[in-house]
Amino acid sequence: MRAFLFDKYKDAVHEADVPEPIVGDRDVLVRVDAAGVNQLDEKIRAGEFKAILPYRTPLVLGHDVAGTVIRAGSKVRGFGPGDKVFGRPRDGRIGTFAERVAADASDLALAPATISLVEATSFPLVALTAWQALVVHGNVRPGQKVLIHGGSGGAGSITIQLAKHLGAHVATTASAKNADFVRSLGANEVIDYRTQDFEKVLSGYDFVLDSVGGENLEKSLRVLRPGGKAIGISGPPDPAFAKRIGLNPLLRLAITALSGKIRRQAKKLGVTYEFLFMSASGDQLREIAELIDDGTLRPLVGKTFSFDETPDALESIAKGGVNGKTVITS
Repeated sequence: MRAFLFDKYKDAVHEADVPEPIVGDRDVLVRVDAAGVNQLDEKIRAGEFKAILPYRTPLVLGHDVAGTVIRAGSKVRGFGPGDKVFGRPRDGRIGTFAERVAADASDLALAPATISLVEATSFPLVALTAWQALVVHGNVRPGQKVLIHGGSGGAGSITIQLAKHLGAHVATTASAKNADFVRSLGANEVIDYRTQDFEKVLSGYDFVLDSVGGENLEKSLRVLRPGGKAIGISGPPDPAFAKRIGLNPLLRLAITALSGKIRRQAKKLGVTYEFLFMSASGDQLREIAELIDDGTLRPLVGKTFSFDETPDALESIAKGGVNGKTVITS
């Protein structure tokens, strides 16, 4: 089977022939019709997540899939050959930059009926991130003020739409050339990150989704009202996350120290900080599919590459500058 992988961390991605996926009783074998490309793929290749995601190499990358069911395991209910599905295979079972992938059935959902599979694969990782940040952890309610950094990117563009659906007043950071684009998604305020300091413009916010980290995260804490919450998807990881994924005591201590500064700053300001590393969920994807089919969420495919161009797609993600999602097609 053809796939794209890297042999060692920091090595370039290349094509290779790999064994067919092993399909367990609770798995679904999917022909990959399209695969989304994420910053997470590039960060894993670069070795940035080795401590918390200790994958063995060589490793086939790819976290988003939309495709056609070839067969389902004996204990799978709800999926059968020919079904169109989309999903984000769980950590430890990624590998959608391939002709076929086996995923746990609970990580998949039937693809939205109103869009193509190329469009469907632009959703899973970023839409689950948005859902878990805003709905599960943020409990965002109508009338609240929400700041979303990087509004024109893959994650930001979906998060703006979902926040607007939840009834929030939405501010976002973006370049001036993308201001009209993010407004079209529902942003009420657009801060040009190149010429404006969002900390000097915004205040009293209930929730911030930070995808940058560092100084940007520190400033984000200061635009929150007392009791507000910042969720970071770029880091630093916090002790609750380390405990949830079962890291060993030494790594848990290291992560506690790594996030100590930002957590102390948050406490001093009377706000909270959480690190979010999204988890796979077919149930949440079914709810997201309903929002897609009723027109609440629209797909934003910024650029497509053929399967043969997978290395170029990953390089494009590293360079940035694409509005919406980058997608690999079969």
